[in-house]
Amino acid sequence: MKNYKIMMESPGNANLREAEMPELKPNQVLIRNHYTAVSAGTERAWSLDMPNAHSIYPYNPGYSGAGEIVKIGSEVTNWKVGDRVVVNWAGHQLYSVKDTNLVKIPDSISMKEASFTHIASFPINGVRKLHLELGESVMIAGQGILGVFALQIAALCGAVPLLVSDFSPERRALAEKLGADYALNPGEANYIDRIKEVTDGKGVNAVVEVTGSAAALKQALEYVAWEGRISLLGCTRVSDAQIDFYRYVHGRGVQLLGAHTRSRAKLESAPYHWTEQDDYRAFLKLLERGKVKVDPVISEVYSPEQAHHVYQMLAENKNPPLGLVFDWTKLA
Repeated sequence: MKNYKIMMESPGNANLREAEMPELKPNQVLIRNHYTAVSAGTERAWSLDMPNAHSIYPYNPGYSGAGEIVKIGSEVTNWKVGDRVVVNWAGHQLYSVKDTNLVKIPDSISMKEASFTHIASFPINGVRKLHLELGESVMIAGQGILGVFALQIAALCGAVPLLVSDFSPERRALAEKLGADYALNPGEANYIDRIKEVTDGKGVNAVVEVTGSAAALKQALEYVAWEGRISLLGCTRVSDAQIDFYRYVHGRGVQLLGAHTRSRAKLESAPYHWTEQDDYRAFLKLLERGKVKVDPVISEVYSPEQAHHVYQMLAENKNPPLGLVFDWTKLA
């Protein structure tokens, strides 16, 4: 068997390369990936070595996929060849080796949809951090790949009204199809006034800030309600907007909640603080029952041989298509 990896060899320069087969230990399984999903914002930042990305070239990008177990280690008893599993933190590659703390993909879910499970767990964590109550108003700031999932999860939590914001009219239109009550353009002059108008002058109770833009966070602090909560899901890599914390945070009792995936529970879930694996299971249950949708989010499916084109597009376009997927099923 041959293994192949997408390698980021210099900023924005990715290529598919033949690689060594990973070594299988007795307590591990060998997985053949079917699909790997691109987390466009993060992978763009890392590929361009943006501030707080800490890229070291060459490296293997990607961290969310779905595959099939093709070999098990001698000590493995709880998994078998043919099981379909969520693959995390393994990069865009054909074969990967994982320990047995895995989550099975239900037969009714396509592998293409399941490849977004790990990515979707990030906004699930970001929404959980807000401790939402039924009937609270919520803004999802940014409708990139994480934002469209955060929108759907907030809707399931009973957010009313549910607002989103994005500069892209196409993304705003998709958000309305996925359940947003209002889809606003943050560049409009009356943007904050409009938010206040639809929330009876109070501002939104909670915000999921997905853009990673300090300017967007500054806006959120202006439209969030008294004692509101803001979940910092997007990675604000550059602090390039001056924020009056005394006026907008301290004086108004606003909570800023770090929601990076590293902030989640590691071993055991607790209310509003779930492990990765438990969030995977929750997402797959919702997907299986049609309560969360992935198909409308998928924009393009690429062969791994097109990696250079994909990452060049990410380098040149700050607002790339939403759901980008590599299809590994046709590689020998």
